[in-house]
Amino acid sequence: MPTSTYAHFRDVPESAWRWPSFSPAEIACRGTGAIKINIEAMDKLQSLRNRLGKPLIVRSGYRSPSHNRAVGGAPASKHMQGTAFDIAMSNHDPVAFAEAARAVGFLGFGTYPRSGFMHIDLGPARSWGEPFPVRGVPFVVETRPAREALAESRTLRGTGAAGVATVGAAGVEVAQEVLAEAQGAVLPLLPYLDTLRWLFIALALGGIAVAVWARVDDWKKGLR
Repeated sequence: MPTSTYAHFRDVPESAWRWPSFSPAEIACRGTGAIKINIEAMDKLQSLRNRLGKPLIVRSGYRSPSHNRAVGGAPASKHMQGTAFDIAMSNHDPVAFAEAARAVGFLGFGTYPRSGFMHIDLGPARSWGEPFPVRGVPFVVETRPAREALAESRTLRGTGAAGVATVGAAGVEVAQEVLAEAQGAVLPLLPYLDTLRWLFIALALGGIAVAVWARVDDWKKGLR
């Protein structure tokens, strides 16, 4: 697999970077800034981005050996070869994401629901980690941006109404994005919801106990 290594991501020539959805800074080592570009891995990552149709937030790409040790990575981590990526699940359904990743050729999968990301690499084929919890509310169905759909409408095309409708549709699109982001923000909390429920119950019971104690204390003071 062809690879190119640079001491810092700023050293990557513009002509050598052919993946429009990502930047060298996103893939580079978080500890040193160095980058190892594995052509096959990056091609598959771009294919995955195209297939899913929405951004991939890369939590970790290439890792230098020193940074890999510092973060407690596996001694033979695929991150050091530039063939592994940790992708945040805040804006993805983990099941759909894994299916798409397999379809484009990723073979290794590690799931980390408590940290909110999934590890993918070029293999060998294997998997590890805890399963992501089933979502109580499914992700919003992916739709084309409203302004694009209206701009291509045959009814509105070629008329001044197209511009007006497109501007109005931008508001609809913003609402869609806000809803999707709100759902993504809840995902990392799902493993803790049961604990939080009991915490809230305990707080409520504590509040009731304090209120009862205050009433009893007032009653006793009234008898003195």
